Amino acid sequence: MRAVDFYKVTFIATAILVLCVATLGCGGGEGEADGNGAGSVNYLEPEVMTTAEGVQFVRTPDACFEDLPGFPYEAKYVEIDGLRQGYIDEGIADADPILLLHGQPTWSYLFRKMIPVLVDGGHRVIAMDHIGMGMSDKPIDIEYYSYLGHVDRLEKFIEALDLEHITLYCHDWGSLIGLYVAGKHPEWFDRIVVSDGNLPVIPAGTQPFPPVENPHELRNDLVAPYAFIPSQQPLFFDPEGNRLIPGNVGGYFAEWMVYAMTAASFHPAEVVEALTYFDVPFEEEYAYDAPFPSRIYMAGPRVFPSLVNDLPGVTEEAWIGLTKYRKPFLTIWASNDPGINGQKAIQDGLINNIPGAAGQPHVRLPEASHFLQEDQGVEVARRIVEFIAASPR
Repeated sequence: MRAVDFYKVTFIATAILVLCVATLGCGGGEGEADGNGAGSVNYLEPEVMTTAEGVQFVRTPDACFEDLPGFPYEAKYVEIDGLRQGYIDEGIADADPILLLHGQPTWSYLFRKMIPVLVDGGHRVIAMDHIGMGMSDKPIDIEYYSYLGHVDRLEKFIEALDLEHITLYCHDWGSLIGLYVAGKHPEWFDRIVVSDGNLPVIPAGTQPFPPVENPHELRNDLVAPYAFIPSQQPLFFDPEGNRLIPGNVGGYFAEWMVYAMTAASFHPAEVVEALTYFDVPFEEEYAYDAPFPSRIYMAGPRVFPSLVNDLPGVTEEAWIGLTKYRKPFLTIWASNDPGINGQKAIQDGLINNIPGAAGQPHVRLPEASHFLQEDQGVEVARRIVEFIAASPR
């Protein structure tokens, strides 16, 4: 179901999700509707808990993750700074791990088509949910979230699980977080694979985008910046990676920051549907909303785009580390990603500046948009398995 169709079926989705809440108890306990106008993900008020350090958070009920299509995996948890970090851990326990890092506004469900292929290749596969996302705990104050906070939690996660000889696969914001850690700790990673992501270096003292005004405001007058994308995506790039449809990509991102932070209608499913090449089945599309049964759970995905303004002056050292990374480095890109990171120049910037990228089978996959794990998940995983086999430690 495409973004342009979303508003026509909101009442259907709402009815279905209300039924799920009533049947599964997916709202986090007894209570009235929270009344904050969060559209199709706004039903029951959950229990708000507090860490020893005073961080208030909510925890998505397990029932919300039951019977999701194509996702039979058992959740595991590790506590970091008083908050549970959720993850999937599949495959051979003593094999070298493949660490999968999602971006915004997704969670480890994004990798459901990849995990079986990677496991069948003889690997241990770990898919971590960032704090505020997926099966992880969700601090309710947007001020809690920061770029370096996500970086710190990833470092602690790797140390808590005692991971070594990692093959990193990262996408979207997972790349900004994962590549930072790889640049600072290259010894942890035997290989790196990136899809539609980057580690930008932005000068200190600059501000990439205007901050969102009145971030706690709930607005009903906003239209998603990707609502123009029709049911069948047009070709945004030619075979050489030249943009065919003009547009101010940076302007769209500024609109995206405002929409994600304040729009009453914002929910992850519509983003995934809009930024896939192929239509996502209804029941799979709405699995992306499963972690967020009411708006109070959504501080993490709401604030994530705005963390771009945390970047100035903080990534240069990690980027320098990456420019010295000589172990195997592969890029697997979508050929039809209309966003900033879909540009061929971003992919080429990684290939041309990271020594380990030389001579690798880089690719721009056809019939794939930003969430290429949905469009071409099996193919992405197959290429990762081949990449690992071609570069044994």
